[in-house]
Amino acid sequence: MNRRNFIQNTAFGTAGAVLFSPQLFARLLNKDPFDMRELRGGVGIFTERGGTIAYLQTKDGISVVDTQFPEQSNHLIEALKKSLEKPPSSEKPFKHVINTHHHGDHSSGNIAFKDLAEHFVAHENSKKNQVTTAEKSNSVDENVFPDVVFNDSWKGKSGQETIKMHYFGAGHTDGDSFVHFQKANIVHTGDMLFNRRHPYIDRSAGASVVSWIDVLETATRTFDSDTLYVFGHSGEGFDVTGEKADLMAFREYLQQAHDFVAKQKAAGKSATEITEIKEFDFKSEWHGDGIKRVLNALVDELGVE
Repeated sequence: MNRRNFIQNTAFGTAGAVLFSPQLFARLLNKDPFDMRELRGGVGIFTERGGTIAYLQTKDGISVVDTQFPEQSNHLIEALKKSLEKPPSSEKPFKHVINTHHHGDHSSGNIAFKDLAEHFVAHENSKKNQVTTAEKSNSVDENVFPDVVFNDSWKGKSGQETIKMHYFGAGHTDGDSFVHFQKANIVHTGDMLFNRRHPYIDRSAGASVVSWIDVLETATRTFDSDTLYVFGHSGEGFDVTGEKADLMAFREYLQQAHDFVAKQKAAGKSATEITEIKEFDFKSEWHGDGIKRVLNALVDELGVE
């Protein structure tokens, strides 16, 4: 594929002119509405609106982890297109589009890669959840579902890099994966880690705080002390990248939140009383808006009436 065809086949070719928006206008004024930065080993991250995207460029093509929303994916495609030294050899410049899980702020942008990517990859439960959600919202035509699914792990190659996906069990949903760029030693956690921000816990999609605590423990044993982590979301003033200590801190937060609600239940508090609590009584860097999401999920999981 030559550069001209690559441009024509992206959403920012001639057909993409209809997407002229305030964000695109900002780009034309050289004020990008997004942030991109390189990490190491050819892996970079993109943040704008939604869950953090990671990307890898090699001679074999581009691999992307998570896609935010269509507009954001189009911004990413445009930025990557401009950065290419030469077009990939494949007719489809994106080798892998990987979803850590099914939520729209991580997978709605798949549609932007529909004719550009060789494969869409996710855990089998993530695909199940994505299909179910799309059918309920009558948005099947607006989605691109994974054509490659796995149960425990999946491995793919791009250039000198090996990408391995791990499924350790339910957490944020029942279909979340950790994505490991092994040579660069970077792991995208998706929404299995909210850095200093109260997490969304999707009980309707099989989420479990009890399992999540165990999964994070497994992750800290699987990846080494030099691993760099990319998080799905972060609180104000905190980064979307971090280290093993951040996983351990989030695990401790979930454990304490679980124990707090269990203690309230044992004291005879009702679900209504517990979910009206404004702050946990333990020391934590997770505070402020969002606590109700956690309390509601734990009340449901622990069977508080």
